[in-house]
Amino acid sequence: MKKITLPLNKQDVKELRAGDSVSLTGTILTARDCAHKKISELLDSGKQLPFEIKDAVIYYAGPCPAKPGSASGSCGPTTSARMDSFAPRLLNLGLGAVIGKGEMSDEVRDAVKRNCAVYFAAIGGAGALYGKAIKKSDCIAFPELLSEAVYRLEVENFPAIVAFDCFGGSIY
Repeated sequence: MKKITLPLNKQDVKELRAGDSVSLTGTILTARDCAHKKISELLDSGKQLPFEIKDAVIYYAGPCPAKPGSASGSCGPTTSARMDSFAPRLLNLGLGAVIGKGEMSDEVRDAVKRNCAVYFAAIGGAGALYGKAIKKSDCIAFPELLSEAVYRLEVENFPAIVAFDCFGGSIY
């Protein structure tokens, strides 16, 4: 298992290959369908995003409320293909990686390759495991979306698999 400290740098990305198991430690953002729609609307209107997209890692998830003494509740991945229409644009703006569940389109794979980025696959049904990897959680954008808001998560030993690498490799 490769241990990766976030934010990603291009050298780290170039050392990853489809199928590699990784453990991520650092900052990731969450964003699901509704948040992606709002992000797209802000970009379309020429407005600045309420967070930095360059080199960020977006996890396609919505954290459940935390129990007392925990930073987050369960936080499993959602189906990545639902973000296919949004991902290439964000990758072209410098997004470093996405994390989700399942296959994404050829257009996303091409954008990952073109932008020297990576798509990490998370394990569906392992939301409790991912919730335990979250050490801190703060809502940073679109609080009206509740669990679909954008959260900044500090994670430690967050397990994933490289699904698309920057050379066009795919586990699918």
